Amino acid sequence: MMVTTHALVGLLVALPLAVLAPEHATAVLAAGVVGGIAPDFDVFATHRKTLHLPTYGTVAAGVALVLALAVPTPATLATLAFLLAAALHNAGDIVCCGLGARPWHNRSERSVYDHYRGRWIPPRRWIRYDGAPEDLALAVGLAVPSAAILEWRWQLLTVALLGVSVVYTLARKRLECVARWGVQFLPARVRRYVPERYVTG
Repeated sequence: MMVTTHALVGLLVALPLAVLAPEHATAVLAAGVVGGIAPDFDVFATHRKTLHLPTYGTVAAGVALVLALAVPTPATLATLAFLLAAALHNAGDIVCCGLGARPWHNRSERSVYDHYRGRWIPPRRWIRYDGAPEDLALAVGLAVPSAAILEWRWQLLTVALLGVSVVYTLARKRLECVARWGVQFLPARVRRYVPERYVTG
């Protein structure tokens, strides 16, 4: 799934918490968005393994839920939003495609690494690849409640995320070629942090 779709999932997950505790809405909504995108920072390490924690992340979200119900503070509610969004990020990647460049051709059987079981979870491919039309359709559906309910600042963020999603979807199949071409101009000290699929053939 697109990182923008993950961000919209995080916003939607945080929405009920923000409605129930409007005095903490800003912290909760921000935590939801950050939690939605945070696992993808492992693109600079081992993507979908280093920060993707499907089992432990779900357990952590469950613990955070109990804690937030027992002690509803800005910190516990924001932590809950962050961990729920991160857990759903893992689920989103599982129902999407496997790892690798050009996932519309690549039939990789690795979606997310399960540290608890010590193996890769095979992708379901309900969404064929990040930036597929069905990914964009999901992003639009996820955005509707946030755009309808939240105040204008969050509505602007929602519209911006949708705008990026549309552009990404239209350009998706060209981006791999552009990235592979552009990476050759990066300094060596920077290039070592670029995912291998953009450096090798």
